Amino acid sequence: MAQDLGQLPRVAIVTGANTGLGFETARALAEHGASVVLAVRDVEKGRRAAARISGDVTVQELDLTSLESVRAAAAGLRAHERIDLLINNAGVIYTPKQTTRDGFEMQFGTNHLGHFALTGLLLDRLLPVTGSRVVTVSSVGHRIRAGIHFDDLQWERSYGRVAAYGQSRLANLMFTHELQRRLAVYDTTVAVAAHPGVSNTELARNSPAFLRLPLTWLAPLITQSPAMGALPTLRAATDPAVLGGQYYGPDGVGEVRGHPRLVSSSRDSHDVAVQQRLWSVSEDLTGVKF
Repeated sequence: MAQDLGQLPRVAIVTGANTGLGFETARALAEHGASVVLAVRDVEKGRRAAARISGDVTVQELDLTSLESVRAAAAGLRAHERIDLLINNAGVIYTPKQTTRDGFEMQFGTNHLGHFALTGLLLDRLLPVTGSRVVTVSSVGHRIRAGIHFDDLQWERSYGRVAAYGQSRLANLMFTHELQRRLAVYDTTVAVAAHPGVSNTELARNSPAFLRLPLTWLAPLITQSPAMGALPTLRAATDPAVLGGQYYGPDGVGEVRGHPRLVSSSRDSHDVAVQQRLWSVSEDLTGVKF
């Protein structure tokens, strides 16, 4: 069953849009009339993806592991006088211990800090546009061994890829809630979150060794297609009834599969004091002030 996309934005930016969930999100938006920018690390792959989409599609280089690249991409994207929709979709999962070009733990740096910086650098293009939205993609992983470890945000003392992923996805939700609190005074732009459930994109590639084989065997039973996984993001981006601060995911058991509905995030994600501390730390780390 196709999701009703509602009223589409005029200009939509989708990060990580050359493959998987991002590609399906971008394709649906473009094919329903939006002018879509694929913000991707590999420009050639982005061009090949754009060629597979019917509609007004352009490509912008964006490497979320480099704040220099984020700033350059934002400068290019600011050529748009208005932005109706920013979808913070790109992400990495369960990576071995490594750092971004700026020395941040890879998952926290890519999934949270890169998008935090990009949003801050583009926000003045969204604020004048009534009905504009910032949609940040999180994960059911925000509940798994997740916390914001201010005493070791970059996992320099010890590293657990599952816990580090959980921290990054919890940060996505905390960023959404704090951003929405700040946007509320403008009454033009809202911040919303979504998660795809479990989508069979690259689930097992970086999973811990003990999970890799079981995930491969179980994939047909516990995953859904990228097109289905993109539906919660599309609903968060386009449903006229969406409110700031809401969170959308699949309606099936455990939110693993299904059609999009309003869901709840963890209790930890609603801790205002931690949200505000994370915001302040993120500004300091990225040098981007909202």
